[in-house]
Amino acid sequence: MSNQLRLRRLAVAVERRWDALRQSRRSGRPPEHLRIVPYRGHGSGRTVVVRGRVLDNPAPSPALEDEGFRATVGRTIARFMTDELPDVPLYVRLGGTEAESTSDHDGYFEARFEADLSDPADGWVHGTVGLRGSYLGMADDHATACAVRVPEPGARFGVISDIDDTILLTGAQRALSVIRNTLAGSALTRAAYAGAAELYRGLESGTSGSDRNPLFYVSSSPWNLYGFLADFMDHNGFPDGPLLLRDFLGGEDDHSHHAHKGEQIDEVLELHPDLPFVLIGDSGQHDPDIYAQAVRRHPGRILAVYIREVRLDPGDGRVEAVSQEWDDSVPFVLAADSGVVADHAAGLGLIGAEDVDAVRDALD
Repeated sequence: MSNQLRLRRLAVAVERRWDALRQSRRSGRPPEHLRIVPYRGHGSGRTVVVRGRVLDNPAPSPALEDEGFRATVGRTIARFMTDELPDVPLYVRLGGTEAESTSDHDGYFEARFEADLSDPADGWVHGTVGLRGSYLGMADDHATACAVRVPEPGARFGVISDIDDTILLTGAQRALSVIRNTLAGSALTRAAYAGAAELYRGLESGTSGSDRNPLFYVSSSPWNLYGFLADFMDHNGFPDGPLLLRDFLGGEDDHSHHAHKGEQIDEVLELHPDLPFVLIGDSGQHDPDIYAQAVRRHPGRILAVYIREVRLDPGDGRVEAVSQEWDDSVPFVLAADSGVVADHAAGLGLIGAEDVDAVRDALD
């Protein structure tokens, strides 16, 4: 057993013990700040998946332009110091179909079901997640809106993108940089890579300007950062799309960063069988290997793979080792910036010339 797995199991055991003590102190009292937090779901015209979390603490305050260091750090800590609610009975209602779910020991829930969502408005179907019956004496009128991305018939392809060091400047290869940026940065102050938002908007609109190609953001960042990441992408003009993240600690035998991202890619391709996909990541960790395996698992489904070069040591040979064994039928592009990706994507007919110009203008 690896030391990493031992540490994870120890951390999970401590967390479970703490949660058990906290639940015993609750003594059946109704929650004070019940929050049902759905994440953006996705699916085809029939099968959809909706995830979320049930919490008993106030929502973090919104980021402000000129706020101080203490307010920013306090908000970040609040995202992780959550009071989860287990065993909460829930319903998910979409397009006239209702599914049931129950939150787990960490407050997470998932509903995967069939629904007739063949006519989405602007690529999104809106529904409701709420209490299914009473919970600790609370009335069943607690509900909140949810949204599910269902590609429209005109979509030509989809995009699966990493987040950290692909669109969001993180410094994932430097542990102290990650900690500092996570604690002290807000959705308004964290930096996006130049030209990335323009590139992604071009991929969404396609060569016609109105394709409405769906984007999916797959990351090993914890679900605790969901609100921050959604606000960051909205603030920087990235197209809306489902964010597929992971539990902060996971279970005792939780899958690695590598396996998590591979499974989420598989889920997206499985739920959208009629679309080919573009994969975008970075060279800082394992994206080249993860994407190479995805290409092999899904022959004929991947149009191109783009890897942003962010390595501290570009001569380490890791990315080059992957590219040497690459299937030549799928373009593999190691890109210094968003302009390289835009030029290549335009050559494949994925974005228009005006989108390339927009990316170039953002890089100047």
